[in-house]
Amino acid sequence: MLALPPGLDPDLLRSFVLIAEGGSFTRAAQAVGRTQSAVSMQIRRLEEALGQPLLLRGARGVEPTAHGQWLLERARRILALNDEIVASFRQPEVAGQVRLGSPDDYALGWLPGILSRYAASHPAVQVEVTCAPSNELVDRLAAGELDLTLLSEGNEPPGGRARWLWRGPLHWVGSEDVARRRPLPMTLARGGCAWRRAAIEALEAAGMPWRMAYTSASLSGCLAVALAGLAVTVAMPVPLPDGVRRLGPEEGLPKLPDFAIGLLRGPGTPVAEALARHIEESFRTGEALEAA
Repeated sequence: MLALPPGLDPDLLRSFVLIAEGGSFTRAAQAVGRTQSAVSMQIRRLEEALGQPLLLRGARGVEPTAHGQWLLERARRILALNDEIVASFRQPEVAGQVRLGSPDDYALGWLPGILSRYAASHPAVQVEVTCAPSNELVDRLAAGELDLTLLSEGNEPPGGRARWLWRGPLHWVGSEDVARRRPLPMTLARGGCAWRRAAIEALEAAGMPWRMAYTSASLSGCLAVALAGLAVTVAMPVPLPDGVRRLGPEEGLPKLPDFAIGLLRGPGTPVAEALARHIEESFRTGEALEAA
């Protein structure tokens, strides 16, 4: 019989992740409720099991080695799965309805995988999804029509405590020949959209002549115009239909800023809190982005 490889204790991995992320044995020990010497012993056991040094003390505190960096990404996924399994068996079944808002920019790219995994772990929950521009979703949340909503940075209400899930670049989208027309024909969301403001500010800062050829309440509408070869639009790095592609300096277009995807919650209910935790975990582990 073949000898089975040694297993990795999740407690050891958790201490390693806390140290690697926080740069401190002391803070990791406080987080797991152990002494610093006990946490140090855990790391020695983990390094002995894997046969490689994982952490080094550097100018900025404790930092992972090259092997530690490789392990860190995978340890996060192992712990996420470990916690999901334990929570599924120990927590009482969550049942009821939750109303989730999402800009359509994210609905096709990221929501299917998130909601599919949530339905598998919470089969008694009914999720009602509303797609609309971020500013409208924020208003609906404030009016009590939604329990939580995804939103694009720049649309959060004053004093709103959005949980930022991911940050990445905004892209010009369209075809190369349209991108080289002057004035540049644009198709953007209606007034109040943060992406619209960012695109217009970038064009004007670059001194590039442009005109608003079309407006739409959704990314799907803007992409339809871009697919027809009538204008250029902007989008986050979501899957694009055949016929359009991301554009940039090569086509003479100015750089666009990064934007963040956030999660804004209303008054908490057990069902809404369970979905919020699931969404945050999907982005933290990269599962949401892998699906896009």
